[in-house]
Amino acid sequence: MPKKLSHYDRKGRARMVDVSAKEPTRREAEASAFVTLKPAVLKALPKNPKGDPLEVARLAGIMAAKRTSDLIPMCHPLPLAHVDVRMRLCENGVAITSKVTTTAVTGVEMEALVAASVAALTVYDMCKALDKGIEIREIALERKSGGKSGGYTRTRKRT
Repeated sequence: MPKKLSHYDRKGRARMVDVSAKEPTRREAEASAFVTLKPAVLKALPKNPKGDPLEVARLAGIMAAKRTSDLIPMCHPLPLAHVDVRMRLCENGVAITSKVTTTAVTGVEMEALVAASVAALTVYDMCKALDKGIEIREIALERKSGGKSGGYTRTRKRT
């Protein structure tokens, strides 16, 4: 039987899924994003007059994860046990990873994706004065665990 989209009723109207009958379990999700930056922008990061762009972006990602249900209409508000957002400078930009954990009745994939996305957007905001051509790429769910659907790990296509 093919899977169906759970956020629609039989008449095709958007709906919030009723999770009231589900038992809380430990759930975790990791997501990633990449922000391409030119060498000149990377070199200027420590001298940014707005502050440390990577630290501001890290905090923005944590704050965004906590507000996911305010941003994504059908997401349930969740008690987040932990949010970790990390930045790694690379030769051509910033690699961002987020990890979100809860003990709840529904998963935290969206919270992890929102954390990585907003962190990437914040890097853009903090650096846009130097280059409007900054690109945000490869926002993806990397891994999830817990819940009825079980685990998931992203498989990367080799090029």
